[in-house]
Amino acid sequence: MKIIASFAVALLLLAAGCTSQKPSPDEVRQKTAQATSDIKQDAKALAQGVREGWNRDQPLDVNKASKQQLLNLPGMSAEGADRIIAGRPYSSASELASRRVISQTEYDKIKDQVTAKD
Repeated sequence: MKIIASFAVALLLLAAGCTSQKPSPDEVRQKTAQATSDIKQDAKALAQGVREGWNRDQPLDVNKASKQQLLNLPGMSAEGADRIIAGRPYSSASELASRRVISQTEYDKIKDQVTAKD
């Protein structure tokens, strides 16, 4: 009798452990919010990549470029980007070197990727 009772209890515990519980509404909301947040971040990263891809073939206008855009240029430091912004406007991109805003070596690295438009 004890063996049958023990077997029944074991079977009951096994059955209870194997059943899946439905997540609570709060858990569903939390997981949905996290998934939405992840998708939003991915969409922003994708949009940024598309913008960078569209602009890759066009030179960057040093008179209008943001600090972040300037920092994406090869070898550009935060200080160099700040100096470029502070020295605006430029009539030509070569003024970056001639006015000693950045060194000639730095300018040579980016000269094919920048322009100065009015």
